[in-house]
Parts: sequence; C-alpha cells; structure tokens
Amino acid sequence: MKNTSKVSVLFSMVAVLALSGCGPKAFTKGEYDDPTRVELLDDKFNESDMQQMADTIIKAMVGCSYVANAPKPPVVIVEKVQNRTEEHVDTVSMTDKIRTALIKSGKVRFVNKQERGTLDEEYDYNAGGNVSGPSQKKRGSQIGADYILSGALATNVQQVGNDKFIYYKLTMNMTNMDTSTIDCTEERELRKKYRKRSVGI
Repeated sequence: MKNTSKVSVLFSMVAVLALSGCGPKAFTKGEYDDPTRVELLDDKFNESDMQQMADTIIKAMVGCSYVANAPKPPVVIVEKVQNRTEEHVDTVSMTDKIRTALIKSGKVRFVNKQERGTLDEEYDYNAGGNVSGPSQKKRGSQIGADYILSGALATNVQQVGNDKFIYYKLTMNMTNMDTSTIDCTEERELRKKYRKRSVGI
C-alpha cells in the first residue's frame, strides 16, 4: 500500500509539473532596447514604420515655404490621421508624434482642439466669481487657426506564392483656413517584403 501511495504522489507531482509547463509563459527577464533599431518581427505596421513616416512629414512641413517664410509661426489645428488600412494602427500616437516634433521646431503653433470643452467649463467657472479679477480668463482671447493639418494612412497588400508585399503610404496636408487651398503637402511610402516560413524551420 505504501508503494502504491508513493506512486500516486509521484504521478500527481508529474501531472502538476506538466500542466504548469503547458500554461502561458510569463516574460520575466527584460532589458532596454534601441527604439530606432529596425526589427521586422511580424508583417504588421510597427514603430519603425511610424518613425520613418513621421520624420518625412515633419521635415516637409517645416520646410514648406508657407511655413518657413511666414512672418510669425502659423497656428494649426491637427486632425487625427485617418487609418485606411485593414490593420489596427495607433494613428493617435502617430498624430501626437508629428504634432510634438512640429511644436518643438518652433515653426508652428497648435490650437488644442481636444480641450475646447474643458476651456468652456473653465471660462464659466471664472465668470462665476470663483477666480480673483486679475487672473480671470475670459472668452474672446483665443487665437484663430491659420491651417488644418490632416492626413491618412493607406495600404496595399499583395501575395505571390510564398512572398508577401505590403505597401504603406502616409499623406499629410496643411489646408489654409482662409482660402481652403492645400498650401503644404507631403507623402511617405514604405514597401516591405516577407517570405512565408516553411513548416518545421
């Protein structure tokens, strides 16, 4: 009986170890990596693609004659980049990256469209007598935008045999608020090739 109990305990331990080995594995050891290094780990849009595209757009907008030769930095409203691909692409991060770099360039200024609701609440709060006179903020002092910055990310996917080609194109436009003309525009294209991995390799 004792031997039978020992065998049962042994089998139970083996079963527990086997089950634990089949469960999801946690990433327990990490290290910092270079965010500028290109790593094509899969066939999805990645941070390197975003960085390359953003860099091209930023240089073009800063170098655009309507911006570069303006007597003072134009004021811009930025719209979120439209995602016209079939992938889940974080176009909010792409939009933020472009806007942040343009602000840091000192060549343009941006209106914070997303916070207009909060600004209205604060104006009402100020007008309610809750804020001391000298520091009160009132409606009517905001700066109007000169341009709207907008754009879209599109893609085209082709598969030929074991090869897969993915083409991305980001197009950005600066539309003049007075004339509705596109005064600045740029596009950046990327094309990536992937080969299907053979079974067993």
